[in-house]
Amino acid sequence: MANKLSVYIITKDCEDTIRACLESVKWVDEIVIVDSGSKDNTIKIAKEYTSKIYIREWPGFRVQYQYAQDHTDNLWVFFIDSDEELSSELIDEIKSVMTQDEIPYDAFKIKRLNFFLGRWIRFGGWGSDEVIRLYRKDKGRWEGGGLGGLHALVKVKGRVGKLKHHILHYPYKDLSEQMKTIEDYSTTAALDMQDTSKSLAIFKMVFHPFFRFLKEYIFKQGFRDGIPGLIIAVMTMFYVFVKYAKVWEIKMGFKENSIIRVKDKNFDKKIKVK
Repeated sequence: MANKLSVYIITKDCEDTIRACLESVKWVDEIVIVDSGSKDNTIKIAKEYTSKIYIREWPGFRVQYQYAQDHTDNLWVFFIDSDEELSSELIDEIKSVMTQDEIPYDAFKIKRLNFFLGRWIRFGGWGSDEVIRLYRKDKGRWEGGGLGGLHALVKVKGRVGKLKHHILHYPYKDLSEQMKTIEDYSTTAALDMQDTSKSLAIFKMVFHPFFRFLKEYIFKQGFRDGIPGLIIAVMTMFYVFVKYAKVWEIKMGFKENSIIRVKDKNFDKKIKVK
């Protein structure tokens, strides 16, 4: 290829998906992995594909992604998550771009196709998934997302084009894994929104989940994805509710494992306090 390409990945305990991910990018010039303390076989598998593996405590999404980008050697970079793969059509399209002597763009947006509960999701909130993945690292940096960086994105100063083919995303193997992710992500999001007032958190906790469901299931036609589409819309609504409930919890000063017992004639009542 006329232009060399580096791929970077952040990982933790992803032995079930990392091999397929790495197989789809093993043709690139460099693979950089930043792991935040895997206890399974993730690192063992990764060593079959690259020697550039960095072990680093988890500082949040934005910081970890930027750290990985900064440790690549080539001008053009591509980031992929450990539960994603490049389709064969996308591989050919990227190779075609990289062989150009003068690439007319500084970055490219790529669509992501999500597989969940036995089917590819075409509609709803997951059906319009398109993000910058391939870019010149001298033009792009990770920004936004608050302290936890949950919703951080690559921001590019320059021209952005689009590729036609898809990244294949396998986000959850089952509903239990999705529920665990909702628990983790809602906590990170709530910590990022600590400046939200208590009254505003209550308002959003009551109204935002309902409107999010309408937006994704009705207006974005999530119902066309059958039962998986319904589950996605309900789970997203639940995530929004829990996120703002946790903001309210923070604003009230409640903390886990801080319990006092108040004596009553009939029973002992446990009350969480600051």
